[in-house]
Amino acid sequence: MSFVTFLEYMAVIVSAIYGVLLATRTGMDFVGAFAVSFAAAFGGGTLRDLFLDRTPLFWIGNPNYVFAVLCVCLVSALFSKLLPRIKPLLIYPDAVGVALFTTVGTAIALEHQDSWLIAAILGTITGNCGGVLADIICNEVPDLFKDSPLCASCSFAGAYLYIFGHQAGVDETLLLIGSTAFIVIFRLTAVWRDWRYPALR
Repeated sequence: MSFVTFLEYMAVIVSAIYGVLLATRTGMDFVGAFAVSFAAAFGGGTLRDLFLDRTPLFWIGNPNYVFAVLCVCLVSALFSKLLPRIKPLLIYPDAVGVALFTTVGTAIALEHQDSWLIAAILGTITGNCGGVLADIICNEVPDLFKDSPLCASCSFAGAYLYIFGHQAGVDETLLLIGSTAFIVIFRLTAVWRDWRYPALR
């Protein structure tokens, strides 16, 4: 298993956890939680693959990803009474999932085309659009589209950090870890310090 594939597994699992927490916040049942987790884990990567004309889609090519999401939902169901206590921690799986998917998405995009800008955009889409779809399913306005702490900007900056390091010949494993850590720290700092763009009125 390549390190990129390992990170993608971690991204799927963490994003599924985020989806379960989001679903329980809105009072969904197991089927609803699975649907939200599925959207959170696979939405961004699916869009990336469609834009790159990459087939099969990453979760179809590796059904173990779907099994991992199902396992997360089953385990969460066993501890359903504890979930309300950890809902305030929602930001942490969100930040980690966004970071992992952004870095992996950028790496995959660079393998299929040469434009730095397109690779950064596709990495940002991979990292954020799963959460957008999950929010929409839960009938919430996605944080990406409202006055809220920076999210997509953290992904975009981290994507370019990966691209610059890749062009400079930095070790791939070190670069993947460093870019992921940068996005997580940037995102959490933006939340804690309430960094946001001014809303248009």
